[in-house]
Amino acid sequence: MKLLASAFATLCFSAMVDADQGMSRPDPKPSPDVLEATPQLYNYTTELLFGEVWKREELAPRDRSLITLAALVSSGQSAQLSGHIKLGLDNGVKPSEISALITHLAFYSGWPNAMSAAIVARQIFTERQIPADQITSPAKEPLTLEPVAEAKRRALVEANVSAVAPGLAHYTNDVLFADLWRQADLTPRDRSLITVAALIAQGQAAQLPFHLNRAMDNGLTRTQAAEVVTHLAFYVGWPKAMSAVPVLKDVFDARDKQV
Repeated sequence: MKLLASAFATLCFSAMVDADQGMSRPDPKPSPDVLEATPQLYNYTTELLFGEVWKREELAPRDRSLITLAALVSSGQSAQLSGHIKLGLDNGVKPSEISALITHLAFYSGWPNAMSAAIVARQIFTERQIPADQITSPAKEPLTLEPVAEAKRRALVEANVSAVAPGLAHYTNDVLFADLWRQADLTPRDRSLITVAALIAQGQAAQLPFHLNRAMDNGLTRTQAAEVVTHLAFYVGWPKAMSAVPVLKDVFDARDKQV
């Protein structure tokens, strides 16, 4: 294995793949300022992060862009968002999906982070001359949540939250899950994927089991879940990634016992 890294500085990206022609393009490169100030970090970024990690087959480039964007939005890293929004678009993430991702994460990482991300996204959409009809998805019928699982989740919120914070219980059941999670501008798997990434980025291990199980019910495989943690180690730091590993193990073990 090549070199390891725990952080990197502001990046100037070029597309990794031409989605229309299927032709490989040069990997993204950091700014020359990074090379001058921290040459070893530059090498880690070019040789390991983009030269190896982003090319691992366990997650598609589009998935990697989704979880990277989710981690950056959730961490308030707006300085890094510009390059990764461009890379996400090049990796097949639609403008409407980026818009939906930011909206979804307002609920999971806070309105300030989402509002800051929206400003950056708008700049990129304008720069690329993306029309409004590609940013807002056409109206679709709300998704139907699995009724048994949703009834159980709703009952748990009513039992554990309502007596203490009735307003929070109301917004959780009637807005977060009854409305946001039913929006069709992201697939259930994508919505779960960015939620898991956001929770790992914020170190919210207590909330991770529910959402990891939900993600796997929505189609995320064990291999993909493990790779999410591996990828995010480079974007949120090794401590948060390592803290997520016992949660993954517990969820995997519990699901084995249900078979």
